[in-house]
Amino acid sequence: MVFETNYKLVYLMKLEEKIQILADSAKYDVSCSSSGSTRKNKPGGIGNSNLGGICHSWTSDGRCISLLKILFSNDCCYNCVYCVNRMTNDVPRASFTPDELAELTINFYRRNYIEGLFLSSAVLKSPDYTMELLLRTVKKLREEYSFNGYIHLKAIPGADYRLIEEAGRLVDRISVNIELPTQDGLKRLAPQKKKESILGPMGFINSQILEESAAYKRRKKSRIFVPAGQTTQLMIGATPDHDLSILRLAEGLYNHYSLKRVYYSAYIPVATHPNLPALSGPPLLREHRLYQADWLLRFYGFSAGELLNETTPSFDTDIDPKCQWALSNLHLFPVEINKADYQMLLRVPGIGVRSAKRIYAARKVCPLNWESLSKIGVVLKRARFFITCRGKFFGESSMNESLIRENLVTKNKSAVKPAWEQLSLFSYLPGATKLPNDFSANITGEL
Repeated sequence: MVFETNYKLVYLMKLEEKIQILADSAKYDVSCSSSGSTRKNKPGGIGNSNLGGICHSWTSDGRCISLLKILFSNDCCYNCVYCVNRMTNDVPRASFTPDELAELTINFYRRNYIEGLFLSSAVLKSPDYTMELLLRTVKKLREEYSFNGYIHLKAIPGADYRLIEEAGRLVDRISVNIELPTQDGLKRLAPQKKKESILGPMGFINSQILEESAAYKRRKKSRIFVPAGQTTQLMIGATPDHDLSILRLAEGLYNHYSLKRVYYSAYIPVATHPNLPALSGPPLLREHRLYQADWLLRFYGFSAGELLNETTPSFDTDIDPKCQWALSNLHLFPVEINKADYQMLLRVPGIGVRSAKRIYAARKVCPLNWESLSKIGVVLKRARFFITCRGKFFGESSMNESLIRENLVTKNKSAVKPAWEQLSLFSYLPGATKLPNDFSANITGEL
């Protein structure tokens, strides 16, 4: 059965078919992790995103929780050559109505399948038209169903700011995807998208968040505009950009738009085109290195210019970015673990934020020895080449770059699993009561 629209014939399909098509189309969007929302339940409502937030990830209190991750529509009017949902690609198309998606979310929530919603969409007809449909969906959830659970919404670049502002007062987190690192990349692979239409909404969202923060201090009421902040996503490997340009862009986004996270998505070869690289598979190791470097930017006090430069514009595939930086700055090492300041401790490979704080606190009581460092959580197989403890050096070689690198690479290659593989929660830990330091570091991001 069909009905006529101004644009095309749309086939009526069962809701189950729509869910299958649109959930599958949403899998390429990785920026669905979230936390930090303070939206509480209210009398007569259902759902609660307070405390840990809702995500397919670990919360701060150790819970693994879930959300409904789905597209509103995959019927796109854009023709980005890297995208599986591009206009010219021959794939099954589907679109929800606001009523269908709101009811679906509530029914899934009531059955305890999910704890929140991650909602994105292809650009259906126009940015404003699509954003209005997304707004109607979240408004229906909040106002008609009194749903107070977590909602993460993808704002559509190019949509009217008034629509984005209204949506921002209903959802917990908003994302505006950059997708490609440079204007040249957009011109070659996504000519219908403009840099200004992406950065403009990001700046507007940030200004609204700052305005609400200032108002919160005056009136002492909960912030109501995007309480969990905004994020974005960058595609890695679809364009010839070096890691340095990608990391500089991420650094600028953190500094100028106060983003909570920049997510990196390895390009998955889903199409062939003269402007696309010929890859046998997605560059997952490169994605992993960028996530490690991103962690160094956010929590360790590094800058993009310290980690990479024009001479070395990409990360080493054999060692992590922190080790790469340390080997390039051996004149700063070894550092005495009982005397180095906190910022220098953070720059030692194998010492993370938590272990640096523990070292700083513990040595006020008594000098630390080698055994103490292991108990504190220092990864000694990396740290030993860059520290002394009570004046003694425990490395297997002198402060020689090639020898230290050889030791680090050998230890990495002899590990049970490559450091960039996604971790299994239980399969390699029979009977273990806690994660080994290396595996724990991969989950937390500490280096």
